[in-house]
Amino acid sequence: MKNLLVAVISLLLFYQSAAADDKSEVEKLLKKNLDAVLTVLQKKDLEQQAKNRDIVDIVTPMFDFELMARLSLGKKHWPELSQEKKERFTELFIKRLKASYLKNFTLYTDEQLFYEPSVQVKKKIHAPTYLVSKDKKISILYKFYKAEKNWKIYDLEIQGVSIIRSYRSQFSGILESGTVDDLLLKLENPADS
Repeated sequence: MKNLLVAVISLLLFYQSAAADDKSEVEKLLKKNLDAVLTVLQKKDLEQQAKNRDIVDIVTPMFDFELMARLSLGKKHWPELSQEKKERFTELFIKRLKASYLKNFTLYTDEQLFYEPSVQVKKKIHAPTYLVSKDKKISILYKFYKAEKNWKIYDLEIQGVSIIRSYRSQFSGILESGTVDDLLLKLENPADS
């Protein structure tokens, strides 16, 4: 009985230590990359197009865009797509997501970014941040999961609103009254939607 108790306590201590290491790893990854993005944004001598390229290069390795594409369609609609349409949807979704992310950064002026301690939620880690300007505070929650070799973002919540849930709602609305081809057309021509 004593050996069992020691084994259980050891396992709990190991789990807590591993969880703390995971949270620390995610916090370092996020801070390193977002600080690099802010450095790019603060460069006055760099044109916007060059800034955009640099930002995409910095943030792309942090995101699991393919998973985000699947999640945005959900279990109801993703399996219905042919392999060709899955690939086309994923390509268009990634393009739209990157454009949206960059658009938000073009609004950057002199805001400051603050990091809160991350929280373990089952096997995932949520890393809260706040973007603070003179008159407002915007909360951004980065949601990470452990991919094969490192941590990846699978969703973002901005002011409590999940981008994956927002896209899923938007895409479901299109698919309820139309076809996958209608959705792909709207993604190809975002100005028309």
